[in-house]
This record gives sequence, structure tokens and C-alpha cells, in this order.
Amino acid sequence: MAQNNPIEIKDVNVTSDFWSRYRKLVAEVGVPYQYSTISDENGAKIGNDSFTDMRYYKDGLQSHALENLKIAAGMAEGNHVGMNFQDTDVYKWLEAAAYTLKYYPDEKLRKETDEVVDIIAKAQEPDGYLSTIFQINFPERKFKRLQQSHELYSMGHYIEAGVAYYEVTGSEKALDIARKMADCLDENFGPKEDQIHGYGGHPEIELALMRLWEVTKEDRYLQLTNFFIRERGQDPQFFDKQNEADGIDNDFWPELRTIGEKYYFADKPVTEQEDAHGHAVRCVYLLTGLAHLARVTGADDLQQAADRLWNNIVKKQMYITGNVGQTAVGEAFTYDYDLPNDTDYGETCASVAMTVLARQMLKGDFKAEYADVIEKELFNGALSGISLDGTHYFYVNPLEADPEASTNSPLKNHILGQRQAWFGTACCPSNITRLIASVDRYLYEVKDDTIFAHQYIANETSFSEGINIKQDSNLPWDGDVSFKITNPNEKRFNFVIRIPNWSRANFTVKINGNVIEYTAKDGTIKIEVTDSETTIEIQLDMNVHNVKANPKVKADVNKVAFQRGPLVYCAEEADNEKDLWQFKVDEQPKFDYTYNQDLLDGVGVLTTSDVEKMESTDNADLYQFDEEQTTKSARLTLVPYYAWANRSEGQMSVWFNQM
Repeated sequence: MAQNNPIEIKDVNVTSDFWSRYRKLVAEVGVPYQYSTISDENGAKIGNDSFTDMRYYKDGLQSHALENLKIAAGMAEGNHVGMNFQDTDVYKWLEAAAYTLKYYPDEKLRKETDEVVDIIAKAQEPDGYLSTIFQINFPERKFKRLQQSHELYSMGHYIEAGVAYYEVTGSEKALDIARKMADCLDENFGPKEDQIHGYGGHPEIELALMRLWEVTKEDRYLQLTNFFIRERGQDPQFFDKQNEADGIDNDFWPELRTIGEKYYFADKPVTEQEDAHGHAVRCVYLLTGLAHLARVTGADDLQQAADRLWNNIVKKQMYITGNVGQTAVGEAFTYDYDLPNDTDYGETCASVAMTVLARQMLKGDFKAEYADVIEKELFNGALSGISLDGTHYFYVNPLEADPEASTNSPLKNHILGQRQAWFGTACCPSNITRLIASVDRYLYEVKDDTIFAHQYIANETSFSEGINIKQDSNLPWDGDVSFKITNPNEKRFNFVIRIPNWSRANFTVKINGNVIEYTAKDGTIKIEVTDSETTIEIQLDMNVHNVKANPKVKADVNKVAFQRGPLVYCAEEADNEKDLWQFKVDEQPKFDYTYNQDLLDGVGVLTTSDVEKMESTDNADLYQFDEEQTTKSARLTLVPYYAWANRSEGQMSVWFNQM
């Protein structure tokens, strides 16, 4: 028997009821809805609410994203409308549509995607440049205000889309557009005297070039990624010099000129950075490219930087739901252990970015901690960004919400109790749909003769060497999981399974019906497979866990949150008496769990009577001296965090006071 051929993933078919519903929703509702929005078929009547913040869709605000490309292509006339990164709404939609076509073929969608690729090809200039706002409005300013221009960010998002579309459909045209973009950047940026010794204000191109390199194996794309990552922060005045040369007051956003280089993660070289700071999505996108580059090149200094910054985020700046970015000011990281719940920003894009980063870290080292974060994001922080109807989205994902505070406090008006139909800055809708549509890419990793099954999402997957794996799982509701491995060539390989951090104290494993004692070293167990058929059964701990934060997290001192399986739970006013902050739970509350098929498209519900609620009246004095606070017996109902705000608008809380 030949044992030397490395194993490769051939095809993954997601069969999970939970994820199949979401993926069908994206295919049948989300992707068509988003196409009608970026092509202005929805007109200006998406949503009825009016907001002072241009991030939210208002009457009269059209996407115009596809129209901008048509104007740049000479197919239409008019002015550029929208943000200078408006092109990316089309690109991320195209990427989501590509993944959708793989599991949900549709002639109408394929016709639309091919037409969009044709428009993009016509809009691209002969040298590969493509950014419609500059082509239409500012042709003389290309690459001259990189701090704010989003040119590299926009082209990076197309490169990702072009690679995905090529991988799914075989479209050489889509890939050629991506190549021409990368070649344009390679011509203009680099260490040579006649090149720009700089980088984009919004990282994205770094991770995109690495994806292009994976498909083409063109070393110049690897070298360009290395240049962008290592050049960043070498000259902290780079942006200032460009801005002065371009006209100091010729800003797209004046505040982005004065916010400081830390915001762009460009205050010093990445190999010298000690913590995550600045705009959360920018930072995490950069780290994703960094982790990928470090893995491919084996550069120790880059890997050490990736490890150090990952640890800072996950161990000191990440919410229990996986959200990152604590403040609305700059959509940014703040400082270690600063995790306020009622002003949390937690942008959906940042949670998607954390999922992508975790996967790159995992590809380099099969550590359970990376897969734990993927699971946390998929089932909580990222998934909360889309409604159960597939056409409404959260930009901000708080851990505590109160409509009165959002309405009346300027510090909390970014916290909304209802998802929105669209945004002026519409990065989040297509970001969450492309993640859901590509969830099949997050289930297995393979290295040489080892298969790592790190997510409990039911699937049927074929590998090279004739290996097939069928995983049955009803997670997140049930902890019983089985793997049926068919290995007709009896190839010897290692099958590694992650034991989630919420189940490591209590789990059982059976191999071919026999209970095997395992210690989940570093969160994984390794099983050697040699037989033609092997069945592995795992029983995970689905008890409700009381979760406490590190005492350094001031916002959560003497508070507790609850998690069952991978799901973090929350209380909503729809199920509970309002003023949720007045509830106090026992040290060890007992919960009843029921699955309600008719609630929120089917959810597991937690209820407990081990709780009291503080009593108060409007007539009470604002402050009382030496009086004992009175309480009453109460009942608390919790639903999964991802499903909140799909009913009536009201209060929500993840963390609760304890008695």
C-alpha cells in the first residue's frame, strides 16, 4: 500500500439542518436581494427609517455601486455616487454569489454574475487599475492619497472575488482581471526608486494577494505581499507626506487625516507591534495576510508577530461572543480588558475577519484555540449580523441594548435594536453572506497525512486516496456527533478531532462502538486510521455553563453569562420583564432547556427561576440612605445571541448580576 501521497480535500457538502437553512436563505433570498440593491432595482425605498448617520440606509440613498462600474466602463453616463470604496459592494456580492453557485446552481444567478464580470472587465483600465471614483472624478489623483483612498482595499476585494469566481466556475476572465490588478500594483509599489514606498490606509490587499498567489503560484505576488506588510510603519510620516503633496485639505474625510497612525496600524513596523489597536477590521485584515505570509514563507519574525497579536486580541480584547472592536470612535480596539457591553461596537465585518484570521492561524498550526474562535464567530459574533429573513443586517453587535439609551445618549446611538435593510457604508451585508456561503471551507484542514475535523457541522466530504467522511451532528442543539470514515485503500492517516473548550471537562469517545479513554491534550485528540471503515462517536457536554470574565474586565465584575454548547445566550425584553439590569441570578442557577420549533425559526430556549429582580418604582427617591434593596422572585428566559432582535425592538443583555 502506498502511504506517501498527501491527502487533499476534494469536495465538501454541508448537510447540517442549521447551516443548510442559512445557506439556502443566502442563496434564495440574501444574494438576490443584495443584487437588486447594488443594481438599484430596489430604488430608493429600502427601509423606511431615517437616520442622521449616513451608515444607515435612508430614503433617497441608492447604492449605485454597479452603476459606478458601468460609468467607468463607458456603458453609462453620470457621476460617481457613494463611498470611494463603493465598488467593493459589488465585489463581495460577486464572491458570495460564487460560493453560492457551488452548492446551489442557478442559471439566472450565473447569468447575472457573468454579466457583472463583463462590466468589471470593461471598467478596468489597460494597465489593470480599477477604482471607479478615481477613474470618474479624480483620474489625476490615483495612488496619491493612500491614507484615505481605499484603492488597494477595493482592488483587494475584487482579487478575492475573482479568485473565488475562478475556483467555482473556471472563469479565466475573472481571474485575468485579478491578475491585471495585482500586476498594476506590482508595477507601482515596491522598493525601487521609481515605485511608491507605501501601502494602503485600509489593509485588505495583503490577504487578497496571498489568495491570488495560492491559485497562480506567481512569486511576484508573494513578494508584493511581503513588501506591503514589512513596509507598513517603516515611515510613520508616509501618509502625512502624501497628503501634503496631494493638497493638505483635499481630504475625503478630514478626520482620517488627524486621527493618528495607530488607527491605521502603521505607527511602527508590524514585527514591533505588541498589541492590536486602531480600526478593528483594518488590523485583523492585515493580520490575516501576515499569518498567511508567515506560514508560506516560514519567516520567524512574521510568525512571532502573528502569534503575539493573535494572543492579545483573543486573550485580552475579544468579547464572549467573538466580537472585536470596543468603541464606535474609529470602529476601533481600545486597550486590554476594556470590554464595555452597552457601548460595544463589535462590527460584523470584524467578526467575519476574525473567522478568516483564525482559519489562517489554524492552517499553520493545528491548535484547538483557533478552531474554537472559528466556532465562536460562526455561531455567535458573525451570525448575529444577519436577520432570520436574510434581508436585514447589523453593522454593530452590542452585548447590551436599551432603545431608550440608543435614542437619548449620544454615546450609545450607534447601538440599534433592529437590523437595517442596507447601509451607506454597506460592507457588512455582503461580508456575512460570503462567510455563510463559504462555511464549507471552514470544516476541515489537511496537512500531509493528517485530517483535522475541527467543526461540528454535519457534512459529507470526499478526500483524495478514496477517503470519505460523513459527519452527523445536530449542533448547536445536540452534542451527539458521529464520523463514519470510509477508507477503501486502507491508507494509514491521522484523524484529529477538536474537543471544544466548553466540553473539555466532560466528553466521551467511542471507536467502532468501544469507549476509548482520551485526554484532550491542547483541546485535540488524535486517532490513527488504518481500516477500510471506522466509526467514531463523540458525546459533548451540553450542560449550561456559567461563564465569568477575567476580574480585570471592569464591565463584567460580579456578572455572569451563560453558554450551552457553542451558543452564548441572552435575555430579550420580548420574553422578560423590562429593565433587564435589575435581574440577579443565583451563583449556580439551574436551567430548563427546551427546543421550540416555532420560535425564531427553531431555537433552544433556557429558563430559570433561580433569579430575583430588584423592585423599584417611579415614585421612589433617586437615592435612599441605609435602606435594603427589596427584590422579588422572578423568572428569566434566554435565547441564543445570534437570534436576538428578530422580534419586537426592546432591551437585550448577555451579562447578568449575581446574588
